Amino acid sequence: MVRGAVEGKASTPGVPRIAPPVERAGPARRRGRDTVGTVDAVNARPAPIEPPPSRWELPPASAADDAGIVGVGADLEPGTVLAAYRSGLFPMPLQRPRALAWWSPDPRGVLPLDQLRVSRSLRKACARYEIRVDTAFDEVLAACADPRRPHGWIDRSISEAYRRLHRMGWAHSVETWTPEGELVGGLYGIAIGGLFAGESMFHRATDASKVALVGLVERLQAGGATLLDVQWTTDHLTSLGAVDLPRSQYLVELSEALARPLPPAFGGPALSG
Repeated sequence: MVRGAVEGKASTPGVPRIAPPVERAGPARRRGRDTVGTVDAVNARPAPIEPPPSRWELPPASAADDAGIVGVGADLEPGTVLAAYRSGLFPMPLQRPRALAWWSPDPRGVLPLDQLRVSRSLRKACARYEIRVDTAFDEVLAACADPRRPHGWIDRSISEAYRRLHRMGWAHSVETWTPEGELVGGLYGIAIGGLFAGESMFHRATDASKVALVGLVERLQAGGATLLDVQWTTDHLTSLGAVDLPRSQYLVELSEALARPLPPAFGGPALSG
């Protein structure tokens, strides 16, 4: 969830370019509108729109090199990005050479939902703020992509891709607001079934991004989700409970998570009982 820009190995031997797309035979798939529509008065969220399948054959996660790169190239169409997450990959640009890379780190950082560490000071901070979901996605994304931030990696193509995924109901923001109505922190990521893949977070007030993380975990637990992917652990995330999983174990947990329903907070069905 917290990443730095990477000077990559895309031009070195052993890192393949994604193969050119091939035409797929089979029945046509109905294409939905590129929007999720209107949220009703009780905050029910429309189910996400499934895009056409990707034209690209992404390498398996097991094909990653020592840096975690499985290949470079392809595109950021919604079907490609979702296929990547469903197979244990995620996109992040390389800086040198400039290229779109697909990653599957080993180990993989995750935050077990029952192991989030909430200190006394963080609990007090949670009481000071309001958590909202998807009311300011563009603002959260822009704050995370602020070029003044060190080690920035969110470029225009990434921003455009995730805004489109948000309109289709797949990318979501969890936001920290003051009682006066000021956005002071938040995070965004991709929700598929019981998986939430955290992409980035920001704060403009002490603990505001941590408060958003607490809000995310609460909503994932309430909705029956099982996997919060943070991609790489950092000292900051480890202090909150994040751990490293071997890739093989991550892929098992990913498969189980994808089989679960989407939490209601992100467009899934309301839970009975």
